[in-house]
Amino acid sequence: MNAETPLESSGPHAGLPAERIQDRWLRDLWDRLWVTYRQRVPYVVQYEELMAEHGVKFTNDHIAFRTFAHQHPATGFFPLARILDAAGYRPAGCYHFEDKHLTAVHFQHRLPGYPKIFISQLKTWELPEEAQAAIHRIVASHRPLPSDSLLTRLYQLEESGPESYAELLDETVDWIERRPWDAPDRQDIELLNSVSQYAAWVALHGYNVNHFTAFINSQYGSPVNSIDKTVELLREAGVPMKDRIEGEVGSILRQSATQAAVIDVEVRDGNQVTTMPWTYAYLELAERGETVDPTTGEKRLFEGFLGPQATHLFEMTKKS
Repeated sequence: MNAETPLESSGPHAGLPAERIQDRWLRDLWDRLWVTYRQRVPYVVQYEELMAEHGVKFTNDHIAFRTFAHQHPATGFFPLARILDAAGYRPAGCYHFEDKHLTAVHFQHRLPGYPKIFISQLKTWELPEEAQAAIHRIVASHRPLPSDSLLTRLYQLEESGPESYAELLDETVDWIERRPWDAPDRQDIELLNSVSQYAAWVALHGYNVNHFTAFINSQYGSPVNSIDKTVELLREAGVPMKDRIEGEVGSILRQSATQAAVIDVEVRDGNQVTTMPWTYAYLELAERGETVDPTTGEKRLFEGFLGPQATHLFEMTKKS
């Protein structure tokens, strides 16, 4: 780089290894998104405080995002996937959830410790016509895609100075955290929620973080050395939890989650813009087991996801 980058954050991703300036930028991006998410989901602070009593700090397994698969060119996996690609992530797995009308891709970084990124999309053409029409009305006001210039500047970040680094960070955070369309109509939200709670969630929250995930394996060596003990501790502290742990003891992936926090979101009610409470995000827990590499026969940690388990976790944002 021509100059030093701005002071980096001190969040849970700050200690990850970095070989390139894009790696440092990613650490800052995930920590910036973490700040907003942590402010909105009170169960995160409760988890941190409980773990701190046992000498444990939050380690992130993965971050999840949601979107619409729609013929509007700014929707779907690709806008965020291109940013990830320019910064060094690569696709690592594909998943299908037929009963939810969803497909998903997860991305991994070449360096150890970086969170996996899980992006799912709703196949809008599989929904009833009235739901499709509601989504069409919503995405009609979608703001422009991240520019080719943003992707080029990110890819060539090594040749830039601190101003470009900071600008790229601000632009990307804004693109993720700011809803990409105008406030949706309340009636459209109620219609979508009757068909797909996932559709209503995306309409209200856009491309905001859906969840961060505590990596339970990082708690090994502490008294809270399993997902079972972690869930029990959170429940005893009054944190509302999913009713069961997904995955059997000793399996390659076990998951659970807190209930979703509720925040106020903007909607249009006639000619007025008002707010209504809606489920936002939750804290997921993931404990990974070993799998055998079919080529080498070596044991390694399972890094993917299991469709049937993820299906149940999508329901954590269902509005009661």
